[in-house]
Amino acid sequence: MSTASTTPAALTTWKIDPAHSAAEFKVKHMMISNVKGKFSGLSGLLSLNEADLTASSVEAAIDVATISTGDPQRDGHLKSADFFDAEKFPTFTFKSVAVHQDAPGEVAVTGELTLHGVTRTATFAVEGPSAPAKDPWGNIRVGLSATAKINRKDFGLTWNSALETGGVLVGEEVTITLDVQFIKA
Repeated sequence: MSTASTTPAALTTWKIDPAHSAAEFKVKHMMISNVKGKFSGLSGLLSLNEADLTASSVEAAIDVATISTGDPQRDGHLKSADFFDAEKFPTFTFKSVAVHQDAPGEVAVTGELTLHGVTRTATFAVEGPSAPAKDPWGNIRVGLSATAKINRKDFGLTWNSALETGGVLVGEEVTITLDVQFIKA
């Protein structure tokens, strides 16, 4: 009698390429439209198991000082103690704790999101990772996109201003969108 042995799929390590990655957000302004912004200072690692995505993990950090909303005055206010307090809390971090795949192409990554010194659980819906591809310099790359919604007040981001017509200046729900390229380490 012979028993077939199965070898577990190897984990491969991938490093975020900050030049080809962005973290974006949008939030309601004056309850009438969305204001968008992005962070360019991403870093982190993906441990990828292509055969079983649920055995994968990710850790990432974002440099708060890289925020850009297209308005330098607003960027300065967002970096201030009223919002992110970038001097005291210079990075946002995310560390996965679970990866779920309900169907092909439907991946959810749950982890600990820390911003403004507060850690909460957040779940990102993930598209990808893409099939590995070789760039013109011989590097192997994969990409993915991910989205999550958080309540900014859950992270101690409570600054607001009441509007004369009712409502508030800044909405509570924030949509986070990530577009990330990784280079095989």
